[in-house]
Amino acid sequence: MKPGIYTLVLGLDTEREIAVGSLGRIFFPRGYYAYTGSARGPGGLKRVERHLEIQKGIRKTRRWHIDYLLPETRFQEAVITHTANDLECSIARKVGERLMPIPGFGCTDCSCVSHLHFSTELGEALHAVRQAHGQ
Repeated sequence: MKPGIYTLVLGLDTEREIAVGSLGRIFFPRGYYAYTGSARGPGGLKRVERHLEIQKGIRKTRRWHIDYLLPETRFQEAVITHTANDLECSIARKVGERLMPIPGFGCTDCSCVSHLHFSTELGEALHAVRQAHGQ
């Protein structure tokens, strides 16, 4: 598959506290979450499929922070930018200009505040993500 940067938009129906690997327990309010990740390796955007398999319970291995949140959520949309360029952090920062960050989530290998952002409104989340991807 082609390489790229993706943002998953996920819905969480009820607030809950979730253990997220090395981050420990995090409280997640009811609402919508936008997770930005990179898929520029040899498998390309196949990583998005892997995330959806985690969400559906097909895969059990937890490798990234998002893998702990996925099974608790509903998939809404994946917004993708096909590129070999390293745009993950810049897209995550643009999403964060409009949505509330979940500090430290998904950004252990960079200096970003977060790669996961929250909104109470689906429309607001989708608009922020699409705009960050230039769509």
